[in-house]
Amino acid sequence: RAASKNHQDVTVIVDPADYSPVLNQIKEEGGVSLQKKRELAAKVFRHTAAYDALIADYLTDVVGEKEPEQFTVTFEKKQSLRYGENPHQEATFYQSALPVKGSIAQAEQLHGKELSYNNIKDADAAVQIVREFTEPAAVAVKHMNPCGVGTGKTIAEAFDRAFEADKTSIFGGIIALNREVDKATAEVLHNIFLEIIIAPSFSQEALDILTAKKNLRLLTLDVTAAVQKEKQLTSVQGGLLIQDLDMHGFDDAEISIPTKREPNEQEWEDLKLAWKVVKHVKSNAIVLAKDNMTVGVGAGQMNRVGSAKIAIEQAGEKAKGSALGSDAYFPMPDTVEEAAKAGVTAIIQPGGSIRDEDSIKKADEYGIAMVFTGIRHFKH
Repeated sequence: RAASKNHQDVTVIVDPADYSPVLNQIKEEGGVSLQKKRELAAKVFRHTAAYDALIADYLTDVVGEKEPEQFTVTFEKKQSLRYGENPHQEATFYQSALPVKGSIAQAEQLHGKELSYNNIKDADAAVQIVREFTEPAAVAVKHMNPCGVGTGKTIAEAFDRAFEADKTSIFGGIIALNREVDKATAEVLHNIFLEIIIAPSFSQEALDILTAKKNLRLLTLDVTAAVQKEKQLTSVQGGLLIQDLDMHGFDDAEISIPTKREPNEQEWEDLKLAWKVVKHVKSNAIVLAKDNMTVGVGAGQMNRVGSAKIAIEQAGEKAKGSALGSDAYFPMPDTVEEAAKAGVTAIIQPGGSIRDEDSIKKADEYGIAMVFTGIRHFKH
């Protein structure tokens, strides 16, 4: 670092990959150009800055500092990307300098063309959702939102339900599975146009079937790895927002039942599935679940009842007897009204609105069981 401050007169190398280019320039030009010296000096400062950032982060954690006056992070380049969200945007994929177990950055690609910017974001979203489940589960994601989630006794059964949840939106989607992909599952997956399949492993028979598709990306990743406690970083123009990951699940909820009727056994299972999924849907979010699968997903609307109407419309007849999950409380009873008309029999939501009583009365009027969790799951 000290030598690099004097880079006009000193050539400093921190990467063995730079030996040959420097030697070649010396042989061909009789010395190292100022431009090359500056490039190497910049590399030195990036190298030492990364080292210092890791030490600073470690010591900050040791002393328990929650909001340091300066926040410095370091990442290492994983790959160049063809473009970002759109073809006119340049993009690069960086990974944490200290590998994070279970991260999409640690996935091994077995087959298919390189991942795109949007592929990586969608794959990450799919992994975060499937990680919510311990039983065999399959998740289909499109544009950062789940379009179908299913669980079952086998991974094939789980995927059948995820596919059945939304046969249209899954086209060109990303699939995450928390069990090895076997022959039976691969045969079904092969018949659908998909961008990516992520699983802990693939049987040889499954690989033989799926690799017949040239561009289908196959990734292996331990999606059952426990989520490491880390900060979530979100950039805004000229700044950075930092928050804890939303790691709260059903077991962390303060469950209460304000309605006259309590959920039956099947409704509890559907409520839990809806609650696990709605956490990962863009707000305002409503999810309908029934018989171990999602049947309707309403995402990213400007009002909650709008999301409910979308989820109900998607579910159609399957809305009857389903459970509804909401990522935040109901400011008015209109969502309960819509749910009741569609035949929803149970609802799970955080509660906490000054008009909770209106929603409770409406639920009692229609015989709907309502569960409060005390936990909001906004996802912007």
